[in-house]
Amino acid sequence: MTVKELKNDLSQLKVDDLKERLDALRRELFSLRINAATAHVKDYSQFKKLRKNIARAETFLGQKAV
Repeated sequence: MTVKELKNDLSQLKVDDLKERLDALRRELFSLRINAATAHVKDYSQFKKLRKNIARAETFLGQKAV
């Protein structure tokens, strides 16, 4: 999924759905961190991508809350 598609998708979501997506992204980041600690991770760029996607979701959530 490209950044443009992700932003479009996040902007379409309601607050509750956005919170669920944010939780899912955080869980994914957590599991990636666990895998990095216990096993070899092929693509370390996933850490940066997930952190940025979490920040994007938090930004849209803040915009919707106002």
